[in-house]
Amino acid sequence: MRSKIQPAVVWFTGLSGSGKSTLAEKLEHALKARGVDTETLDGDRVRAAFPSIGFSREERNAHIRRMGFMAGLLEKHGVVVLASFVSPYEEARQAARRQCRNFIEVYLSTPLSECERRDVKGLYSKARRGEIANFTGVSDPYEVPEHPDLVIDTTSLGVDESVALVLGRLQS
Repeated sequence: MRSKIQPAVVWFTGLSGSGKSTLAEKLEHALKARGVDTETLDGDRVRAAFPSIGFSREERNAHIRRMGFMAGLLEKHGVVVLASFVSPYEEARQAARRQCRNFIEVYLSTPLSECERRDVKGLYSKARRGEIANFTGVSDPYEVPEHPDLVIDTTSLGVDESVALVLGRLQS
């Protein structure tokens, strides 16, 4: 039996290590179990496929606009898109929103200290030593969303609780 969930773009934004990919993956499983057509666009996987994407403000904004365009196309074809990108700048997130019909911005407000603690790749350490330039939260800013649809701090909510919140928003 198909779910009553309508096509949408769920845009997970937050610092590296905040839980974006983890939540998107768990939500994808939950939606597919309900018979919902779902596609995940994950920042790390997209960058692995297109390694020339840069990290300057202009390059990041262009990248997020492209991902918003892609997400909007998928949504138009009946898919629930789970987009997990740091997407540090408000202007780029708004550009992505404008390209989608049903855009749900989920801000993972997980504190920087917790994101650094979770950093299995050692990216924050490298950024603090100056080995990585333009690293969001260290040498490049993260602009907190002005009006997110959901705010989740993954230090106080577990993965299942967080997924339930997003599912509730999709079903409303």
